[in-house]
Amino acid sequence: MGVGVRVGVFLPAAGFPGMDHGEVLAAAVEAAVAAERAGFDDVWIAEHHFMSYGMCPSAVTLAGYVLGRTERVTVGTAVSVLSTCHPVALAEQAALLDRVSGGRFRLGVGRGGPWVDLEVFGTGLDRYENGFEESLDVLLAALGRERVSAEGERFRFREVAMVPRPARPMLPVVAATSAGTVRLAAARGLPMLLGMHVGDAEKAAMVEEYTAAAGDLGGPEVAHVAAGVAYVADTTREAVAVMEETLPRWLGPGLSGYRPVDGRPYVPKDPVEYAGLLCRLHPVGSPGHCADTMLTTIERTGVRHLILLVEGAGDPALTIRNIARLGAEVLPKVRASA
Repeated sequence: MGVGVRVGVFLPAAGFPGMDHGEVLAAAVEAAVAAERAGFDDVWIAEHHFMSYGMCPSAVTLAGYVLGRTERVTVGTAVSVLSTCHPVALAEQAALLDRVSGGRFRLGVGRGGPWVDLEVFGTGLDRYENGFEESLDVLLAALGRERVSAEGERFRFREVAMVPRPARPMLPVVAATSAGTVRLAAARGLPMLLGMHVGDAEKAAMVEEYTAAAGDLGGPEVAHVAAGVAYVADTTREAVAVMEETLPRWLGPGLSGYRPVDGRPYVPKDPVEYAGLLCRLHPVGSPGHCADTMLTTIERTGVRHLILLVEGAGDPALTIRNIARLGAEVLPKVRASA
């Protein structure tokens, strides 16, 4: 692939209606294996709780299994939710996977949302609304030091040894959907993960804001990651027709699974409108259209690491075929042109 360009797959373990939970998770694993076979650079696993939108409640756990089923690809979390876990425990898990995989694990973290998860796990709304910066700093200390302690508002513990320590510096990717998180990532010199719900212009603006806020910590060496949806067919019309038919079947019940922790009103996105938006923003189309869309995103945003949601057809066999076609018919043009 061109210098500094990476393309991976993004696996929420999407629970389409009628699919058994075990079938969904097995299909996600097989998709990861197929991505390695097709020549992708990495595999990223999402984390969700109590909903069919994503059936993986522990991205680090599934990442560990996928690392054992693969040999070459990097495997990351997109993302592990800091608002519902202890940052030192997450650092331990990340260091463990880093060691046993020979450096093939990549940690991504995010704030999450004001969801019922905070109630179930007992971390509370304050961790989501006010505690992300403190959680992130404790995580970074645990990943970067031989010994760590904390005297903060939410984390207080005596000094302990980090065992195992990562074999290399581990700088997590931070999911950024707000200006505050962009500035926080910039202040810590951490790359951003930009979501599939925004297009090239919004992503470019966030990268520009990051660069301005980062100062000496920013620059082209910061490898941001951009997520999107990808589906390839013989024609763009055919690909869009498939996605506009299948995506709402997942997005409808999936997005309605988000339950606020405090009873605040929540209106999910319209699944049909959202599916149409995703098709317009991302590489959904013929092989040439998909490659051109990816190259345009790279050019407009400056982000040279794309991760593609490939499960949108809702059928494990079609997901494997989609991955194979992307690897054979789309990635070569991106490699040659980026």
